[in-house]
Order: sequence, then structure tokens, then C-alpha cells
Amino acid sequence: MAAFRDMEEVSQGLLSLLGTNRAEVQQRRLLRRHEQMVERLLETQDGAEQRLREIVAMEKEVAQNLLDAKEQAHQGGAKLQQLEAELQKAGEEDTHLKDSLLQLTQELDELKEIEADLERKEREVEEDTTVTIPSAVYVAQLYHRISKIEWDYDCEPRMIKGIHHGPSIAQPLHLDSTQLSKKFISDYLWSLVDTKW
Repeated sequence: MAAFRDMEEVSQGLLSLLGTNRAEVQQRRLLRRHEQMVERLLETQDGAEQRLREIVAMEKEVAQNLLDAKEQAHQGGAKLQQLEAELQKAGEEDTHLKDSLLQLTQELDELKEIEADLERKEREVEEDTTVTIPSAVYVAQLYHRISKIEWDYDCEPRMIKGIHHGPSIAQPLHLDSTQLSKKFISDYLWSLVDTKW
């Protein structure tokens, strides 16, 4: 603003000099001063434009930094939500696993109690059977001597398989209990026993 006032004063001074017949020296001095003011004005304008460009560049950089910061904050928020969801899911799974472990521990304790009870009952049965009942091995040996049948215990549950060692030759047994009655099977097996003593 001051530069424009100075220019106005110089212009008025030039006009007044032209109107009066003053010396040429003063006119040159005023013209020089006018040129200096114009140069100063141009320099000031160039400096202002440079500063304006710098300010615009800084504003752009600040705006870009702000946008980047907002994007990072948004990504960080999304990542945080994802981590919170994963943490909640892991907590639920941990609770579920703890419940399952507690249930399995209870079941294991129950099985141990059942096993101890079975062992106690087996001991009681063994004590009772040793006194009054012959051993199962003795009964099996006695049955084998009488019937002369060697049983196949690895066959299917509903099949009766084995080898009968008869008086002359051994013959295989293969009976299907789903197709034959219990009476027929019993009669057939008794018919294999040698009645000659």
C-alpha cells in the first residue's frame, strides 16, 4: 500500500515538474526514484508470489499428511476391531475348552470310580468262585474232552464255527444261528458227541 502511495506522489511530482519549467535534474531524480519503486514493487510482488507458492505447497503437504493420518487411523481402527473380534472368539473358545476339560475330568473321575467298583466286584466274584465253582479253564477243558470240538472264537457273532475231531476224521463246523433254530443247533452238536465210552 505504501509503495502505491509513493508512486502516486512521484507521479504527481512529475506532473508538477512538467507543468513548471524546473530543472531536468529533478525530473531525472524523480524518474530514478520511480524506477526504484517499481523495481521494489516487482521484487515485493515476486517475494509475495514465492511465499504464496510456498504456503500453498505447505498446505498441500499438511493436507496430504492429514489424509494419510486419517487413513492410518481408519486402518488402525479396522485392525483394532479385527483384533478385538479375534480376542473375543479366542476367549469364547477358551471358555468352551475349559468347560469341555471340566466335563472330561468329571467323566474320568466317574470312570475311575466305576473301574474301582468293578475291580472290587471282580475280587468278590473271584473269592466266591474259587470256593464253590471250578475254574473256567477246567470247564472248557472238560467240555473239549467230551465234545472234541475246537471252537473258532474269531468268527462273526452270529456264526458258529470250529472243527470237530471225531473218531475217524476231523470235520469243520459252520452253522448260521440266524438261519437255524437253537434246538436244531443243540441237537446237532449233541449228535457229534461220541456215546461209546
